[in-house]
Amino acid sequence: MRLTILEFRMSSILQLRDISKYIGHLALFEGVSFDLNQGDKTALIGMNGAGKSTLLNIIAGNEAPDSGEVTLLPSTKLAFLPQEPELPGTATVMESLFQTDNPLLIVIREYEEALLSGDVRRIELAGNEMERLKLWDFENRIKQILTQLKITDYHQKVRELSGGQKKRVALANSLLNEPDLLILDEPTNHLDLEVIEWLEQYLLRASISLIMVTHDRFFLDRVCNTILEIDQRRVHSYQGNYSRFTELREQRIEMEQQEVEKAKNLLRKEEEWMRRMPKARGTKAKYRIDQYYELKDISSRKRDDKKLNITIKESRSGSKILVAKNLHFAWNDVPYLTDFSYTFSRFEKIGIIGKNGSGKTTFLEILMQNLTPDAGSIEIGETMRFGYYRQAGMNFREDMRVIDAITDTAETIQMADGTTLTAAQFLNRFLFPHARQNDHIYKLSGGEKRRLYLCQVLMQNPNFLILDEPTNDLDIASLQVLEDYLATFNGCVMVVSHDRYFMDHVIDHLFVFEGTGRIKDFPGNYSQYFDSRRQEEKEQQKQEHLEKQKAQAAKGVSKSNSARLSFKEKRELEELEAAIDELESKKSELEEALNSGMLTPDELVDKSQQIGSLIQELENKSDRWLELSEKAG
Repeated sequence: MRLTILEFRMSSILQLRDISKYIGHLALFEGVSFDLNQGDKTALIGMNGAGKSTLLNIIAGNEAPDSGEVTLLPSTKLAFLPQEPELPGTATVMESLFQTDNPLLIVIREYEEALLSGDVRRIELAGNEMERLKLWDFENRIKQILTQLKITDYHQKVRELSGGQKKRVALANSLLNEPDLLILDEPTNHLDLEVIEWLEQYLLRASISLIMVTHDRFFLDRVCNTILEIDQRRVHSYQGNYSRFTELREQRIEMEQQEVEKAKNLLRKEEEWMRRMPKARGTKAKYRIDQYYELKDISSRKRDDKKLNITIKESRSGSKILVAKNLHFAWNDVPYLTDFSYTFSRFEKIGIIGKNGSGKTTFLEILMQNLTPDAGSIEIGETMRFGYYRQAGMNFREDMRVIDAITDTAETIQMADGTTLTAAQFLNRFLFPHARQNDHIYKLSGGEKRRLYLCQVLMQNPNFLILDEPTNDLDIASLQVLEDYLATFNGCVMVVSHDRYFMDHVIDHLFVFEGTGRIKDFPGNYSQYFDSRRQEEKEQQKQEHLEKQKAQAAKGVSKSNSARLSFKEKRELEELEAAIDELESKKSELEEALNSGMLTPDELVDKSQQIGSLIQELENKSDRWLELSEKAG
């Protein structure tokens, strides 16, 4: 690989030229060329196995392409979050954050180590260096980011962390290094919805260039202004967010199909000319001969738009599905379920949301009777056949062939139309062609392994589906097919997912885990719940404000006392209200412009910087407005 750092035009931070990568004789992608401009927030999307993670690793310099060149802007500082980050198991959380070449983080690490050592002289020297570099605020910022990512035990050993916790520590490390170019591979996996929403806002404000792989369509829509799609081993670039991409992609495919049809029509004429011309052709005919071969190449292009095909027979279910009565469960005195009762019914689609650690997976394990509740009972209908897709349920042997992973479960599968498929035929419907079926599982991408596991669960013809984070690592095309399948599934469905778009398109109501053992049944999808929660927060703030006013009145606080706003502060409050309204309008205009796909690279950089500054100004003015409002009583 040639990873070079050269001078190039002002707006570019990264250039790829003719990058190709092969696995054996199979091409992942060929001749990939694109520029990443300063301030771009770019998403890389494509089918599982298309090479998205491989391309990110090539950009990060962790993997070499078979041909081509990667060029970075001079002095570019780069941070990379892989799909499965590796952290030193013996280090603490804080120590793992400071294993970096960032000089500021090295100084803070020395200060933290000095404190632990108890050496007064060492603490004094480290403190002086912190003071000289003005790093006290920076250390506070580190702890703020860790808190937002729900990392509170800084001295916990990395080896004691769950996979999701390790991902969040690695994400914190990437953000704290303050890179010019941030590369993220599936950053939202293992994050709860509250953290995902915070990360969205952080990335929108940050004055960095970003390229990431994610299948979270809400996240794509809100963060990205450029989409790169790996399709048919080529990369296509689109300006705008995900919604704009879906429109532009359809236009591109339609134009390509028209080009193929046009080439086929012209080729018939050129083939006749080629047959009639004598073998000893003159140089004047060379251009036309070259044109013939070009037309032949274009006309032979075929789209292979195979999609996941889920048409599996469902087992018939009786009137009784599952009944939970007065369930209680606690672990180490922490309540996960408190007096939960519910009668599940056929056709209902239930979404499960809540913070990490609130007991969502524990709840599923209790319903599946893999865990025994402290009190209460579970009654299951006689005709129930469960399909349980567990978050950590993939237990394939890496040396096993793909086909063997399925035939170990069943040799044949019953389909919805009454036909019977062999395991090989069924795998083909799950986008595993015959050649891929004989591959060993270690050769599969993360998303392909997830698809194989889903295949294994569904082939059991369940009538009650329980899916714990099924959207992790699945590509968008597979998610869309799974959404359609679940929407028409005639049994009961229960889904744990942080994918808001998926939840909106699948579920009828939500079980909201509030973290105290209580489960709230909300009658609507995620977006409706989000709007309801925001409205409740506003009402709560309003109520708190009214109660504060009442308390002040009860104590005899009048407008003439010291808490009353001065004339200058009243004017400031009025001006802040007008300024906040104006900033909100400007923010909406900038977001619309960034997602329009109509800006030049330089305009994208400029407006990305503007929106970062604007969001910060909006936060500052909102904080000051709140301070004055509380003082006004």
